[in-house]
Amino acid sequence: MKYNRLTKEQFEELHPEFINFLATQSIDKAEWDKLKAEQPEVAEQELDVFSDLIWEGVLSRAIYLEHFSKNHIFLFHCFEKHIESIILKSLVPETDFLTKEGLQWLSDNMFTETIEMKIGKKEYGEDRNAAIFGLVQQGAFLSDGQLYQQINSIIQS
Repeated sequence: MKYNRLTKEQFEELHPEFINFLATQSIDKAEWDKLKAEQPEVAEQELDVFSDLIWEGVLSRAIYLEHFSKNHIFLFHCFEKHIESIILKSLVPETDFLTKEGLQWLSDNMFTETIEMKIGKKEYGEDRNAAIFGLVQQGAFLSDGQLYQQINSIIQS
């Protein structure tokens, strides 16, 4: 398996897609129930293959990622061959970017000496999707890129 297996909730959300996936392999409901009962290892493999297909599709379309922690915000823009990042760090320890107040504080103090900003760029290497998946495993999530674009436009001007 290249990525992680989807969660029970994700499988439930993707139930119609999973049914279609099984149908492409000529597996109907009766066959699936039989597989789960008589060959659970084969059923597990089907779950893994489906999970990898879903992850591959999601990661291939990923353009922006965000990761928030108490004192850091990591913003990523994913290109075909490289990823660019903007990292914001609060130099005020009591700031908490995981709260509404922390984000308001960031807005009020964005270009002061209390915010450290770093900009980076890194080549993916062999596998773009695996690199992006690594960020997701560390807590990043897909975003619309609005925050990245706002901060980047200010930096560029």
